[in-house]
Amino acid sequence: MTEPQQNKNEASKPLIKKCTYCQEMKPLTDFQRRTGRRAGPYSRRGPCRSCRGLAPQERTATSAPSSEKTNPSAAPVMQHSLEANTAAHSLEASLPMEAQRPRRKPVTDKARECHRQRVRHLLSRLKPADTRALRLNRNGMIRLRGKTDQGRRWHQEIELDLAMTLVRERMAVIVNPYTVRRLYSNKEFRQYVLKRDRYTCFFCGGYGDTIDHLLPRAKGGHTTPVNCVCACNECNQVKAARDVDEFIESGVPQPSPDDFEAPDNPDASEGTLHT
Repeated sequence: MTEPQQNKNEASKPLIKKCTYCQEMKPLTDFQRRTGRRAGPYSRRGPCRSCRGLAPQERTATSAPSSEKTNPSAAPVMQHSLEANTAAHSLEASLPMEAQRPRRKPVTDKARECHRQRVRHLLSRLKPADTRALRLNRNGMIRLRGKTDQGRRWHQEIELDLAMTLVRERMAVIVNPYTVRRLYSNKEFRQYVLKRDRYTCFFCGGYGDTIDHLLPRAKGGHTTPVNCVCACNECNQVKAARDVDEFIESGVPQPSPDDFEAPDNPDASEGTLHT
């Protein structure tokens, strides 16, 4: 039996709980409720509302008076550590940006074009699958099923043209003539494209952490491995609904010298492709 349940059974005692940060006994109303299917009406979170919004240093400073009562010799040590951390943060903030992190290597036009050819070669290896086995069900649709990022199963009915596109561009596989299964969840698909393109923007050659469609969705493109590439945030926004050739000819934004190089991922290779 937990502490809130004991307090619930004892009607003479108020419903109180001990905060995990300030170590003070406070009423249950000062703690946020736990969410979830197994959370009961009296289940509350560990820290109180006043301590949840505090930084780790402020939490230590808040709990310092209680520690002084139990162990007076620990107060000078804690104060010295706080002063050392404050001095370290101020020193780091005073350093110029160049001294804190290394700059990214300059991207040449040759390296940018080599990366584009490499990505196009990987996309060409994704041979289109045969979709002649698909058949419409009694509703005139194709059943699509998959999993969410949390692993929960879902299903819906889509049109035959969309199902053929997903299978042809290696986003889904045929389970039976009336059902296709999506290969990736949203999170898995994003990580797959970023690792395949080595976190390098397809357009400017800088560090990229977003997904962009070669054929925009506004013009009929879909979120598939064949139609998606890695892109930086700036190129993704500037390109918008334009085609790839039109965007490259109009002038791709150059990587800013203030950007930093992301750590290399040795696991990202051509072997990660599902051919």
